[in-house]
Amino acid sequence: MNSTSQRISENNDTLSLNELIIDAIQDVKGKNIVKLNLQNLDDSPADFFIICEGDSSTQVKSLADSIQKKIKTELQLHPNHMEGMVGSKWILVDYFSTIVHIFYPETRAFYDLEELWSDADTTLYESY
Repeated sequence: MNSTSQRISENNDTLSLNELIIDAIQDVKGKNIVKLNLQNLDDSPADFFIICEGDSSTQVKSLADSIQKKIKTELQLHPNHMEGMVGSKWILVDYFSTIVHIFYPETRAFYDLEELWSDADTTLYESY
């Protein structure tokens, strides 16, 4: 496989991963879902950030669990790294190309990642 078709394949895999992450968030009623496309920014830690929030630390943890379960079931992928499960005010789930940030509302407002990465292309999603 040449590098161009490999990039297309990797891009399709990332798009599938992102769609499944968004679905998993919506399944558990995550709120204020935003996808930041960081691909055209220098020194970005990933291609995409997906950011959402839950109303309680219990829901924040449930969102992380839902994402991890759906991705494992559908794509047979495990996160490279997870942190924040103990306090559940900000859980990070790292899938290399996509990093998911699940916040408690006050923590999200404090760190304001959307403003920090305001040069990124932003997509907003419906919360159900």
